[in-house]
Amino acid sequence: MLVASVICLIGCAVFFVGMKLQSDRMESLRSQVAVSDDSVSQGVNFVETPVDFDELKKQNSDIYAWINVPGTSIDYPVLRREDDNSYYLNHTVDKKKSIYGSIYTENYNGDDFADFNTVIYGHNMKNGTMFGTLKKYRDKTFFEQNRYINVYMPGRIMKYQIFAAYVWDSRHILLSLDFNNEDIREAYIDMIFSTRKMNANIDSDLPVTKDDRIITLSTCTGNDDERYLVQGVLIYDSREQ
Repeated sequence: MLVASVICLIGCAVFFVGMKLQSDRMESLRSQVAVSDDSVSQGVNFVETPVDFDELKKQNSDIYAWINVPGTSIDYPVLRREDDNSYYLNHTVDKKKSIYGSIYTENYNGDDFADFNTVIYGHNMKNGTMFGTLKKYRDKTFFEQNRYINVYMPGRIMKYQIFAAYVWDSRHILLSLDFNNEDIREAYIDMIFSTRKMNANIDSDLPVTKDDRIITLSTCTGNDDERYLVQGVLIYDSREQ
């Protein structure tokens, strides 16, 4: 009994040390890639972002964007591995195996956020890292007061307004629905706005159409048959201004 207790304590200690190291690593990365206020613009069509992508690419060439959700702890690089969609499910930005994984997209989406629905994945970590704070959107007041998602790319800034937060079933969105079909896109939007599940928050006053571009943040709930989704519609893209 004593031996089992000691093993359990050691396991817990290793787990929490791992969490601390991962958290410190991300803080260090944020500090390294933050752009200073006195940095120089690079031409009339260049929009300065708060992230140094040249430095990020030195860390990992699979990093292609950065996501920031004000009001949450979400402030991470976004990765995409062309030949292995599950790689960053259990690998860090440093390409080390970890239960934390990374924030990532799959090759069913392009790497330019031009698709009708770009799905971004992250683990629902209990300590609030990765997509662990998405669950805050179950609270109506929080949902109403924290409505924006920022996505940065080299020389480009995109802003999305959150219009929905709800539980979805275990179907893979991008493999289950052909968003090239306008009718399916329209039906999908109608489905979202008709959601009446417990803890679902939907802003039915925010117009979203089949011709818009949306972003879906997807995380687990602890139930293998469910995913928790937070979705926003693109309201600003510096590339199109």
